[in-house]
Amino acid sequence: MRENIKKLVAKAKIPFLEVHIEERQGVEISYAGKELDSLNQYIDIGGNVRAFSRGVWSFASFNDFNELESHINFVSQHVRIGRRNNRGKLAIAEPYVDEITVKMDDDPREIPIYEKVKTVKSYNSIILRSKKIQSSRVRYADTFQRRFYINSEGADIVEEKIYCGISFIAIAKDGMNVQMMKKSKGGTRGFHTVCGLEEDAEGVKKDAIDLLKAKKVKAGMYTLVADPVLTGVFAHEAFGHLSEADFVYMNNKMQKIMQLGRRFGSKELSIVDDGTICGERGSYKYDDEGVQSRCNILINKGILVGRLHSRESAEKMSEKPTGNARAISYRYHPIVRMTNTFIKKGNMTFNELIGDIENGIYAVDALGGQTELEMFTFSSAKAYIIKNGRIGPMVRDVVITGNVFETLKNIDGIGNDMELHGGLGGCGKDGQSPLPTAQGGPHIRIRNVVIGGK
Repeated sequence: MRENIKKLVAKAKIPFLEVHIEERQGVEISYAGKELDSLNQYIDIGGNVRAFSRGVWSFASFNDFNELESHINFVSQHVRIGRRNNRGKLAIAEPYVDEITVKMDDDPREIPIYEKVKTVKSYNSIILRSKKIQSSRVRYADTFQRRFYINSEGADIVEEKIYCGISFIAIAKDGMNVQMMKKSKGGTRGFHTVCGLEEDAEGVKKDAIDLLKAKKVKAGMYTLVADPVLTGVFAHEAFGHLSEADFVYMNNKMQKIMQLGRRFGSKELSIVDDGTICGERGSYKYDDEGVQSRCNILINKGILVGRLHSRESAEKMSEKPTGNARAISYRYHPIVRMTNTFIKKGNMTFNELIGDIENGIYAVDALGGQTELEMFTFSSAKAYIIKNGRIGPMVRDVVITGNVFETLKNIDGIGNDMELHGGLGGCGKDGQSPLPTAQGGPHIRIRNVVIGGK
């Protein structure tokens, strides 16, 4: 099949043409309350063709491989018509020839369905072992993907990826007071990733119940200590999306703000997007343009030094491709996306971070949030009062708002721990969701944070 594709690509005679073929199979299991809510096993096979000439793209996806030649002819004709009054090039990228296969001792594909269902049911039973728990949801998913990538420059890549993850949600109720807690774990290391998580299920249940008794936080300005999960959400949502160059080059305001060489934080602050970390959900060897993934330093010792690129955005901004052109499936064209985004660890212990805080908040995990250019709003899943350097009672309804650039400047403490999280779900952008990513970092301390509450 690959040799036939190469011949069809060579016949097209346009500046750039690429063909993606994708095979995907997986299992999805969900318990809602006491019931098995869904059990799906699927196989999905398809592909796409994408052509480029003088700034014009043409894209077509398909499921019938007998129509491949007609789709190549279609996109080729399309870019020829559209290119007459346009200019534009793609940044140079090495055409790799490579094959990456997945090998692991506990490949999720080899685990019987009944064993997966049993695992999900056992965690769900743990969450429901309390009269204060009104409902629960435990969701499991594994996915195996094999991608074939061929382009007119000579690239010929086959890459396999596998993912396995699980998420827990507990909903507790006391009269009209309803509280929720969630947790998710996953990665590309094998089925053992979702095993032995009984303490996590117990913790989700306990936190949901404890939130019923927690007081609402008092609104005001606080010194905030964020846990690694919330640190990762901030790095990804508030800053990471601003580093995606397809957004930057189309936005004059962001071009002025996101100037390389500008100081955004202290010398202790560094932010990285790294698609090469073994076992993490956002990792891969080649992106969807055949460009090799790499460790991209975005902020180094407080200075903006890099951003994320596709071949097109790199050429437009006279920079180099970074291996961040990604699509969630063959049905979509690649756009600039993150991989594993995190704040690098520092040298402070947790006790040092909280030690001189007279009145602060320790915020843990994130329920959700939104961003609008440089402004952000996040809700932590739970939080604790910090009083005179000690962790105090739990509080709830902690909503964190601010300007990302002011917040970066106000990070004055970075922990010596480090965690990455790549659970179920994923990143959304331009209608493509969920894209597999991971995010994280250490505990961080931020001064002058506006927190909404009662």
